[in-house]
Order: sequence, then structure tokens, then C-alpha cells
Amino acid sequence: RAALRACCMCRASSIRRTVPAKARNCNDAKAPRRVRGMTKPVIGITLDSEDPGSYSNMPWYALRQNYADAVVEAGGIPLPLPHEPDQAEDYLDIIDGLVITGGAFDVDPAIFGAGERHPSVVTKDRRTAFELATTRGALERDMPLLGICGGQQLLHVALGGTLIQHIPDEVPDALAHEQPNPRDEPGHSVSVLPGTLLHRIVNTDSLEVNSAHHQAAKEASDRLIINAVAPDGVIEGIEAIDKRFCLGVQWHPEYKVSAGDGAIFQAFTDACGH
Repeated sequence: RAALRACCMCRASSIRRTVPAKARNCNDAKAPRRVRGMTKPVIGITLDSEDPGSYSNMPWYALRQNYADAVVEAGGIPLPLPHEPDQAEDYLDIIDGLVITGGAFDVDPAIFGAGERHPSVVTKDRRTAFELATTRGALERDMPLLGICGGQQLLHVALGGTLIQHIPDEVPDALAHEQPNPRDEPGHSVSVLPGTLLHRIVNTDSLEVNSAHHQAAKEASDRLIINAVAPDGVIEGIEAIDKRFCLGVQWHPEYKVSAGDGAIFQAFTDACGH
């Protein structure tokens, strides 16, 4: 029996070695999942990272459960993505769509060409490097992409835009974009622009949304359009004009504050399955 097992292992190894390189290193991310018989889209979700302390005395990753829950409820398989910039393309090979999450940090202003850095800015450079690499790779592949809160800001920068570094200092009579009430309640409304992907998804001109940010999208490039705006003029949503599904929202739809939030995750996950 031992000899038989050894023979089988040898044959399997030989088969693996003789598989054509094109088949082993296929850029079609769906190919390996067909082999495994998986039919649901695999959705990559970027993690947050924290220094030692609190949860662990070593550096650790974190992901709020409702991000994964929202993907599962929409029919996808959530796959958390550690921050390995050199492996960004490898991750993209095995996922069908990408969610860039939010967090209590900011994109380095130097990345979008700002000459000054506001004192409130806090960066996580390795996370940003990874998220920029995966976002740019997803854009090149026309892979469905959803940017949430800080992820929307990073998408805005990846598409050539700039950011307001601190809303209270740049927007007169600004709303409380860091709402004092719980995140599973609305903080303010947004106007949704007709004719946009977002409007087609939520099918309404106005949405009640939560709000947890001190920065926001500023100048837009010709690669994107604005699809939602707060009453104080702050940009609340963007989308790429030449991609099949590339959407950024400044609020957190994973909290399901409105029916529109669930529709966003459903539309995104559906796009990942086609």
C-alpha cells in the first residue's frame, strides 16, 4: 500500500509539472474557482491594521463583522485581505470583486500632491500602499470595486482626485460629518444625482446616510463623476465613467441604515458574479 501511495503521489506530481504554464498562471480569476466548483463570487475586503496593544501585544488586523455580513447576505463569499503590496496582483487573481473599507486614518496628502499636511492627518502607510496597489490593479482589470468611507477617498485619489484634509477648516457651515449619534442611525441626507450608477441602484433622489469622516473628496478628475452630495456641498459619492462597476460612497452602507444601503451591496455582488 505504501508503494501504491508513493506511485500515486509521483504521478500527481508529474501531472502538476506538465500542466501548461498558461493554465497554471491564468489571468482569468474565475478559472480556479470553476475547478473547485464554486459558483458564488469571492469578494476581497481590505482589513484595518493596528499597532500592539488592546487586542494583542503584537501587530494585528481587524475587520468589522458587518462588512462580511453584508457580502454574505448579498450572495458573496467574503475574503479578508492582509496588507501585502507585493502580492496585490496575486490577490486580484483569486477574487471577483474588491471592497476598500474605511478606518480611523487618512491618505497621505503627498500622494495627491498637497503641499501641506493638516495637523489632524493620521496615516497608515503600509495599508494605503496595499489598497492603492489593489485598487489600481482592479481598475486595470475592470473588476467591480466598492469604496466605503475612507475607501471612497482612496478611490477618488486613485482616479486622479484630491481630498479635503479637514472638513471643519475648509467647508463653511459644515454638517457634523462625524455624527454624535450611533452609526446604525442616519446622520444626514444626501442628494443622489439622476443618470448615475448610484441612482440606478438606489432608485431615489435622496438617501438618509450615516456619517463618520473628517475628510472628503475635493477636486474630481475627468475619470470620474460625482453621484451624491450632502446639503453642505460635501461630495458623498463618486463613480468611474469608463468602468462596468466602480462606485465609492462616503457613508457606511454595511450598517444598512436605509434600503438603499442593502441595494448597493446587492448590485455590487451581482456585478461580481458576471
